[in-house]
Amino acid sequence: MRQVEPLGAGALQLAFKQLQLRLAEEGLFDPRHKKPLPAFPRRVGFVTSPTGAAVRDFLQVAARRFRGVSILVIPARVQGEGAAAEIALGIELANQLDPPLDVLVVGRGGGSIEDLWSFNEEGVVRAIFASRVPVVSAVGHEIDVTLADLVADVRALTPSEAAERVIPSAEELTSRLAVLQRRLTSTLRGRATAARQRVEQLARSRILRNPRALIFDLAHRLDELDQQSLRALRRRVKRARDQLGAVSCRAEALSPLAVLARGYSVTTDADDGTVLSSTADVQLGQRIRTRLSRGSLVSRIETFDREPLAPEATSSDN
Repeated sequence: MRQVEPLGAGALQLAFKQLQLRLAEEGLFDPRHKKPLPAFPRRVGFVTSPTGAAVRDFLQVAARRFRGVSILVIPARVQGEGAAAEIALGIELANQLDPPLDVLVVGRGGGSIEDLWSFNEEGVVRAIFASRVPVVSAVGHEIDVTLADLVADVRALTPSEAAERVIPSAEELTSRLAVLQRRLTSTLRGRATAARQRVEQLARSRILRNPRALIFDLAHRLDELDQQSLRALRRRVKRARDQLGAVSCRAEALSPLAVLARGYSVTTDADDGTVLSSTADVQLGQRIRTRLSRGSLVSRIETFDREPLAPEATSSDN
């Protein structure tokens, strides 16, 4: 029986694809798990070979960009048998440091696919995924992508680029601060100018130049309001007096005394005050009182004429 198996780079590529598919199904490469990098890290770790060119390049760029960052190199072999285990252990140790790291870089310089294979090992990939500290993959090979690149929170093409992405630039910060300072200065000067103009405007106002003028104006306005109120009150009193006179005239016109003033009189029984309107209501010798327009008269009935009754209507037969 014959069996065909891939050798060399072909075997590694096949193993790479198989492991990539399996880990992808578990969600290790899902972007939702990516952690952001801090803008101003104070402690940065680098898991790499302490004698390689990668750490020298990283430190040179970091020193050029910002000297206030503490960089801790965590030594690990990055090539050959046992390298993957050391890299994974270095990542685990980096997460146990106290005080903790702000960013962790994992990488090495360039090389062949065989040289970079440690960063495709499942142990390294799972260690990066489990890291609580944000991880930057800096495997120095721009063409080939390792599984460490896929699982890391940020991928850098080289260790030098990793330093640029992790370490803030003092020159850029200084430039930004200068811009912000100019904006702040301009804003403050603008506000100061506006405040000065406002003060000068207030100083030119009439109230500050002559405070007594305001008091005079207010007193004059108060006098005007007093006169207006007095005139309005007088108009109201006159209107009420006119209305009262009109009502009085109407009431006087309807008063019985006004009728008496025109020559009429009212006759009542002198004893009980009953108004007498017909001779049928009186008797001979009865005392009566006659009310005139001015005063009244008391007299006694000696004689009277009975008003004849209206004749009753009669009918005749024809």
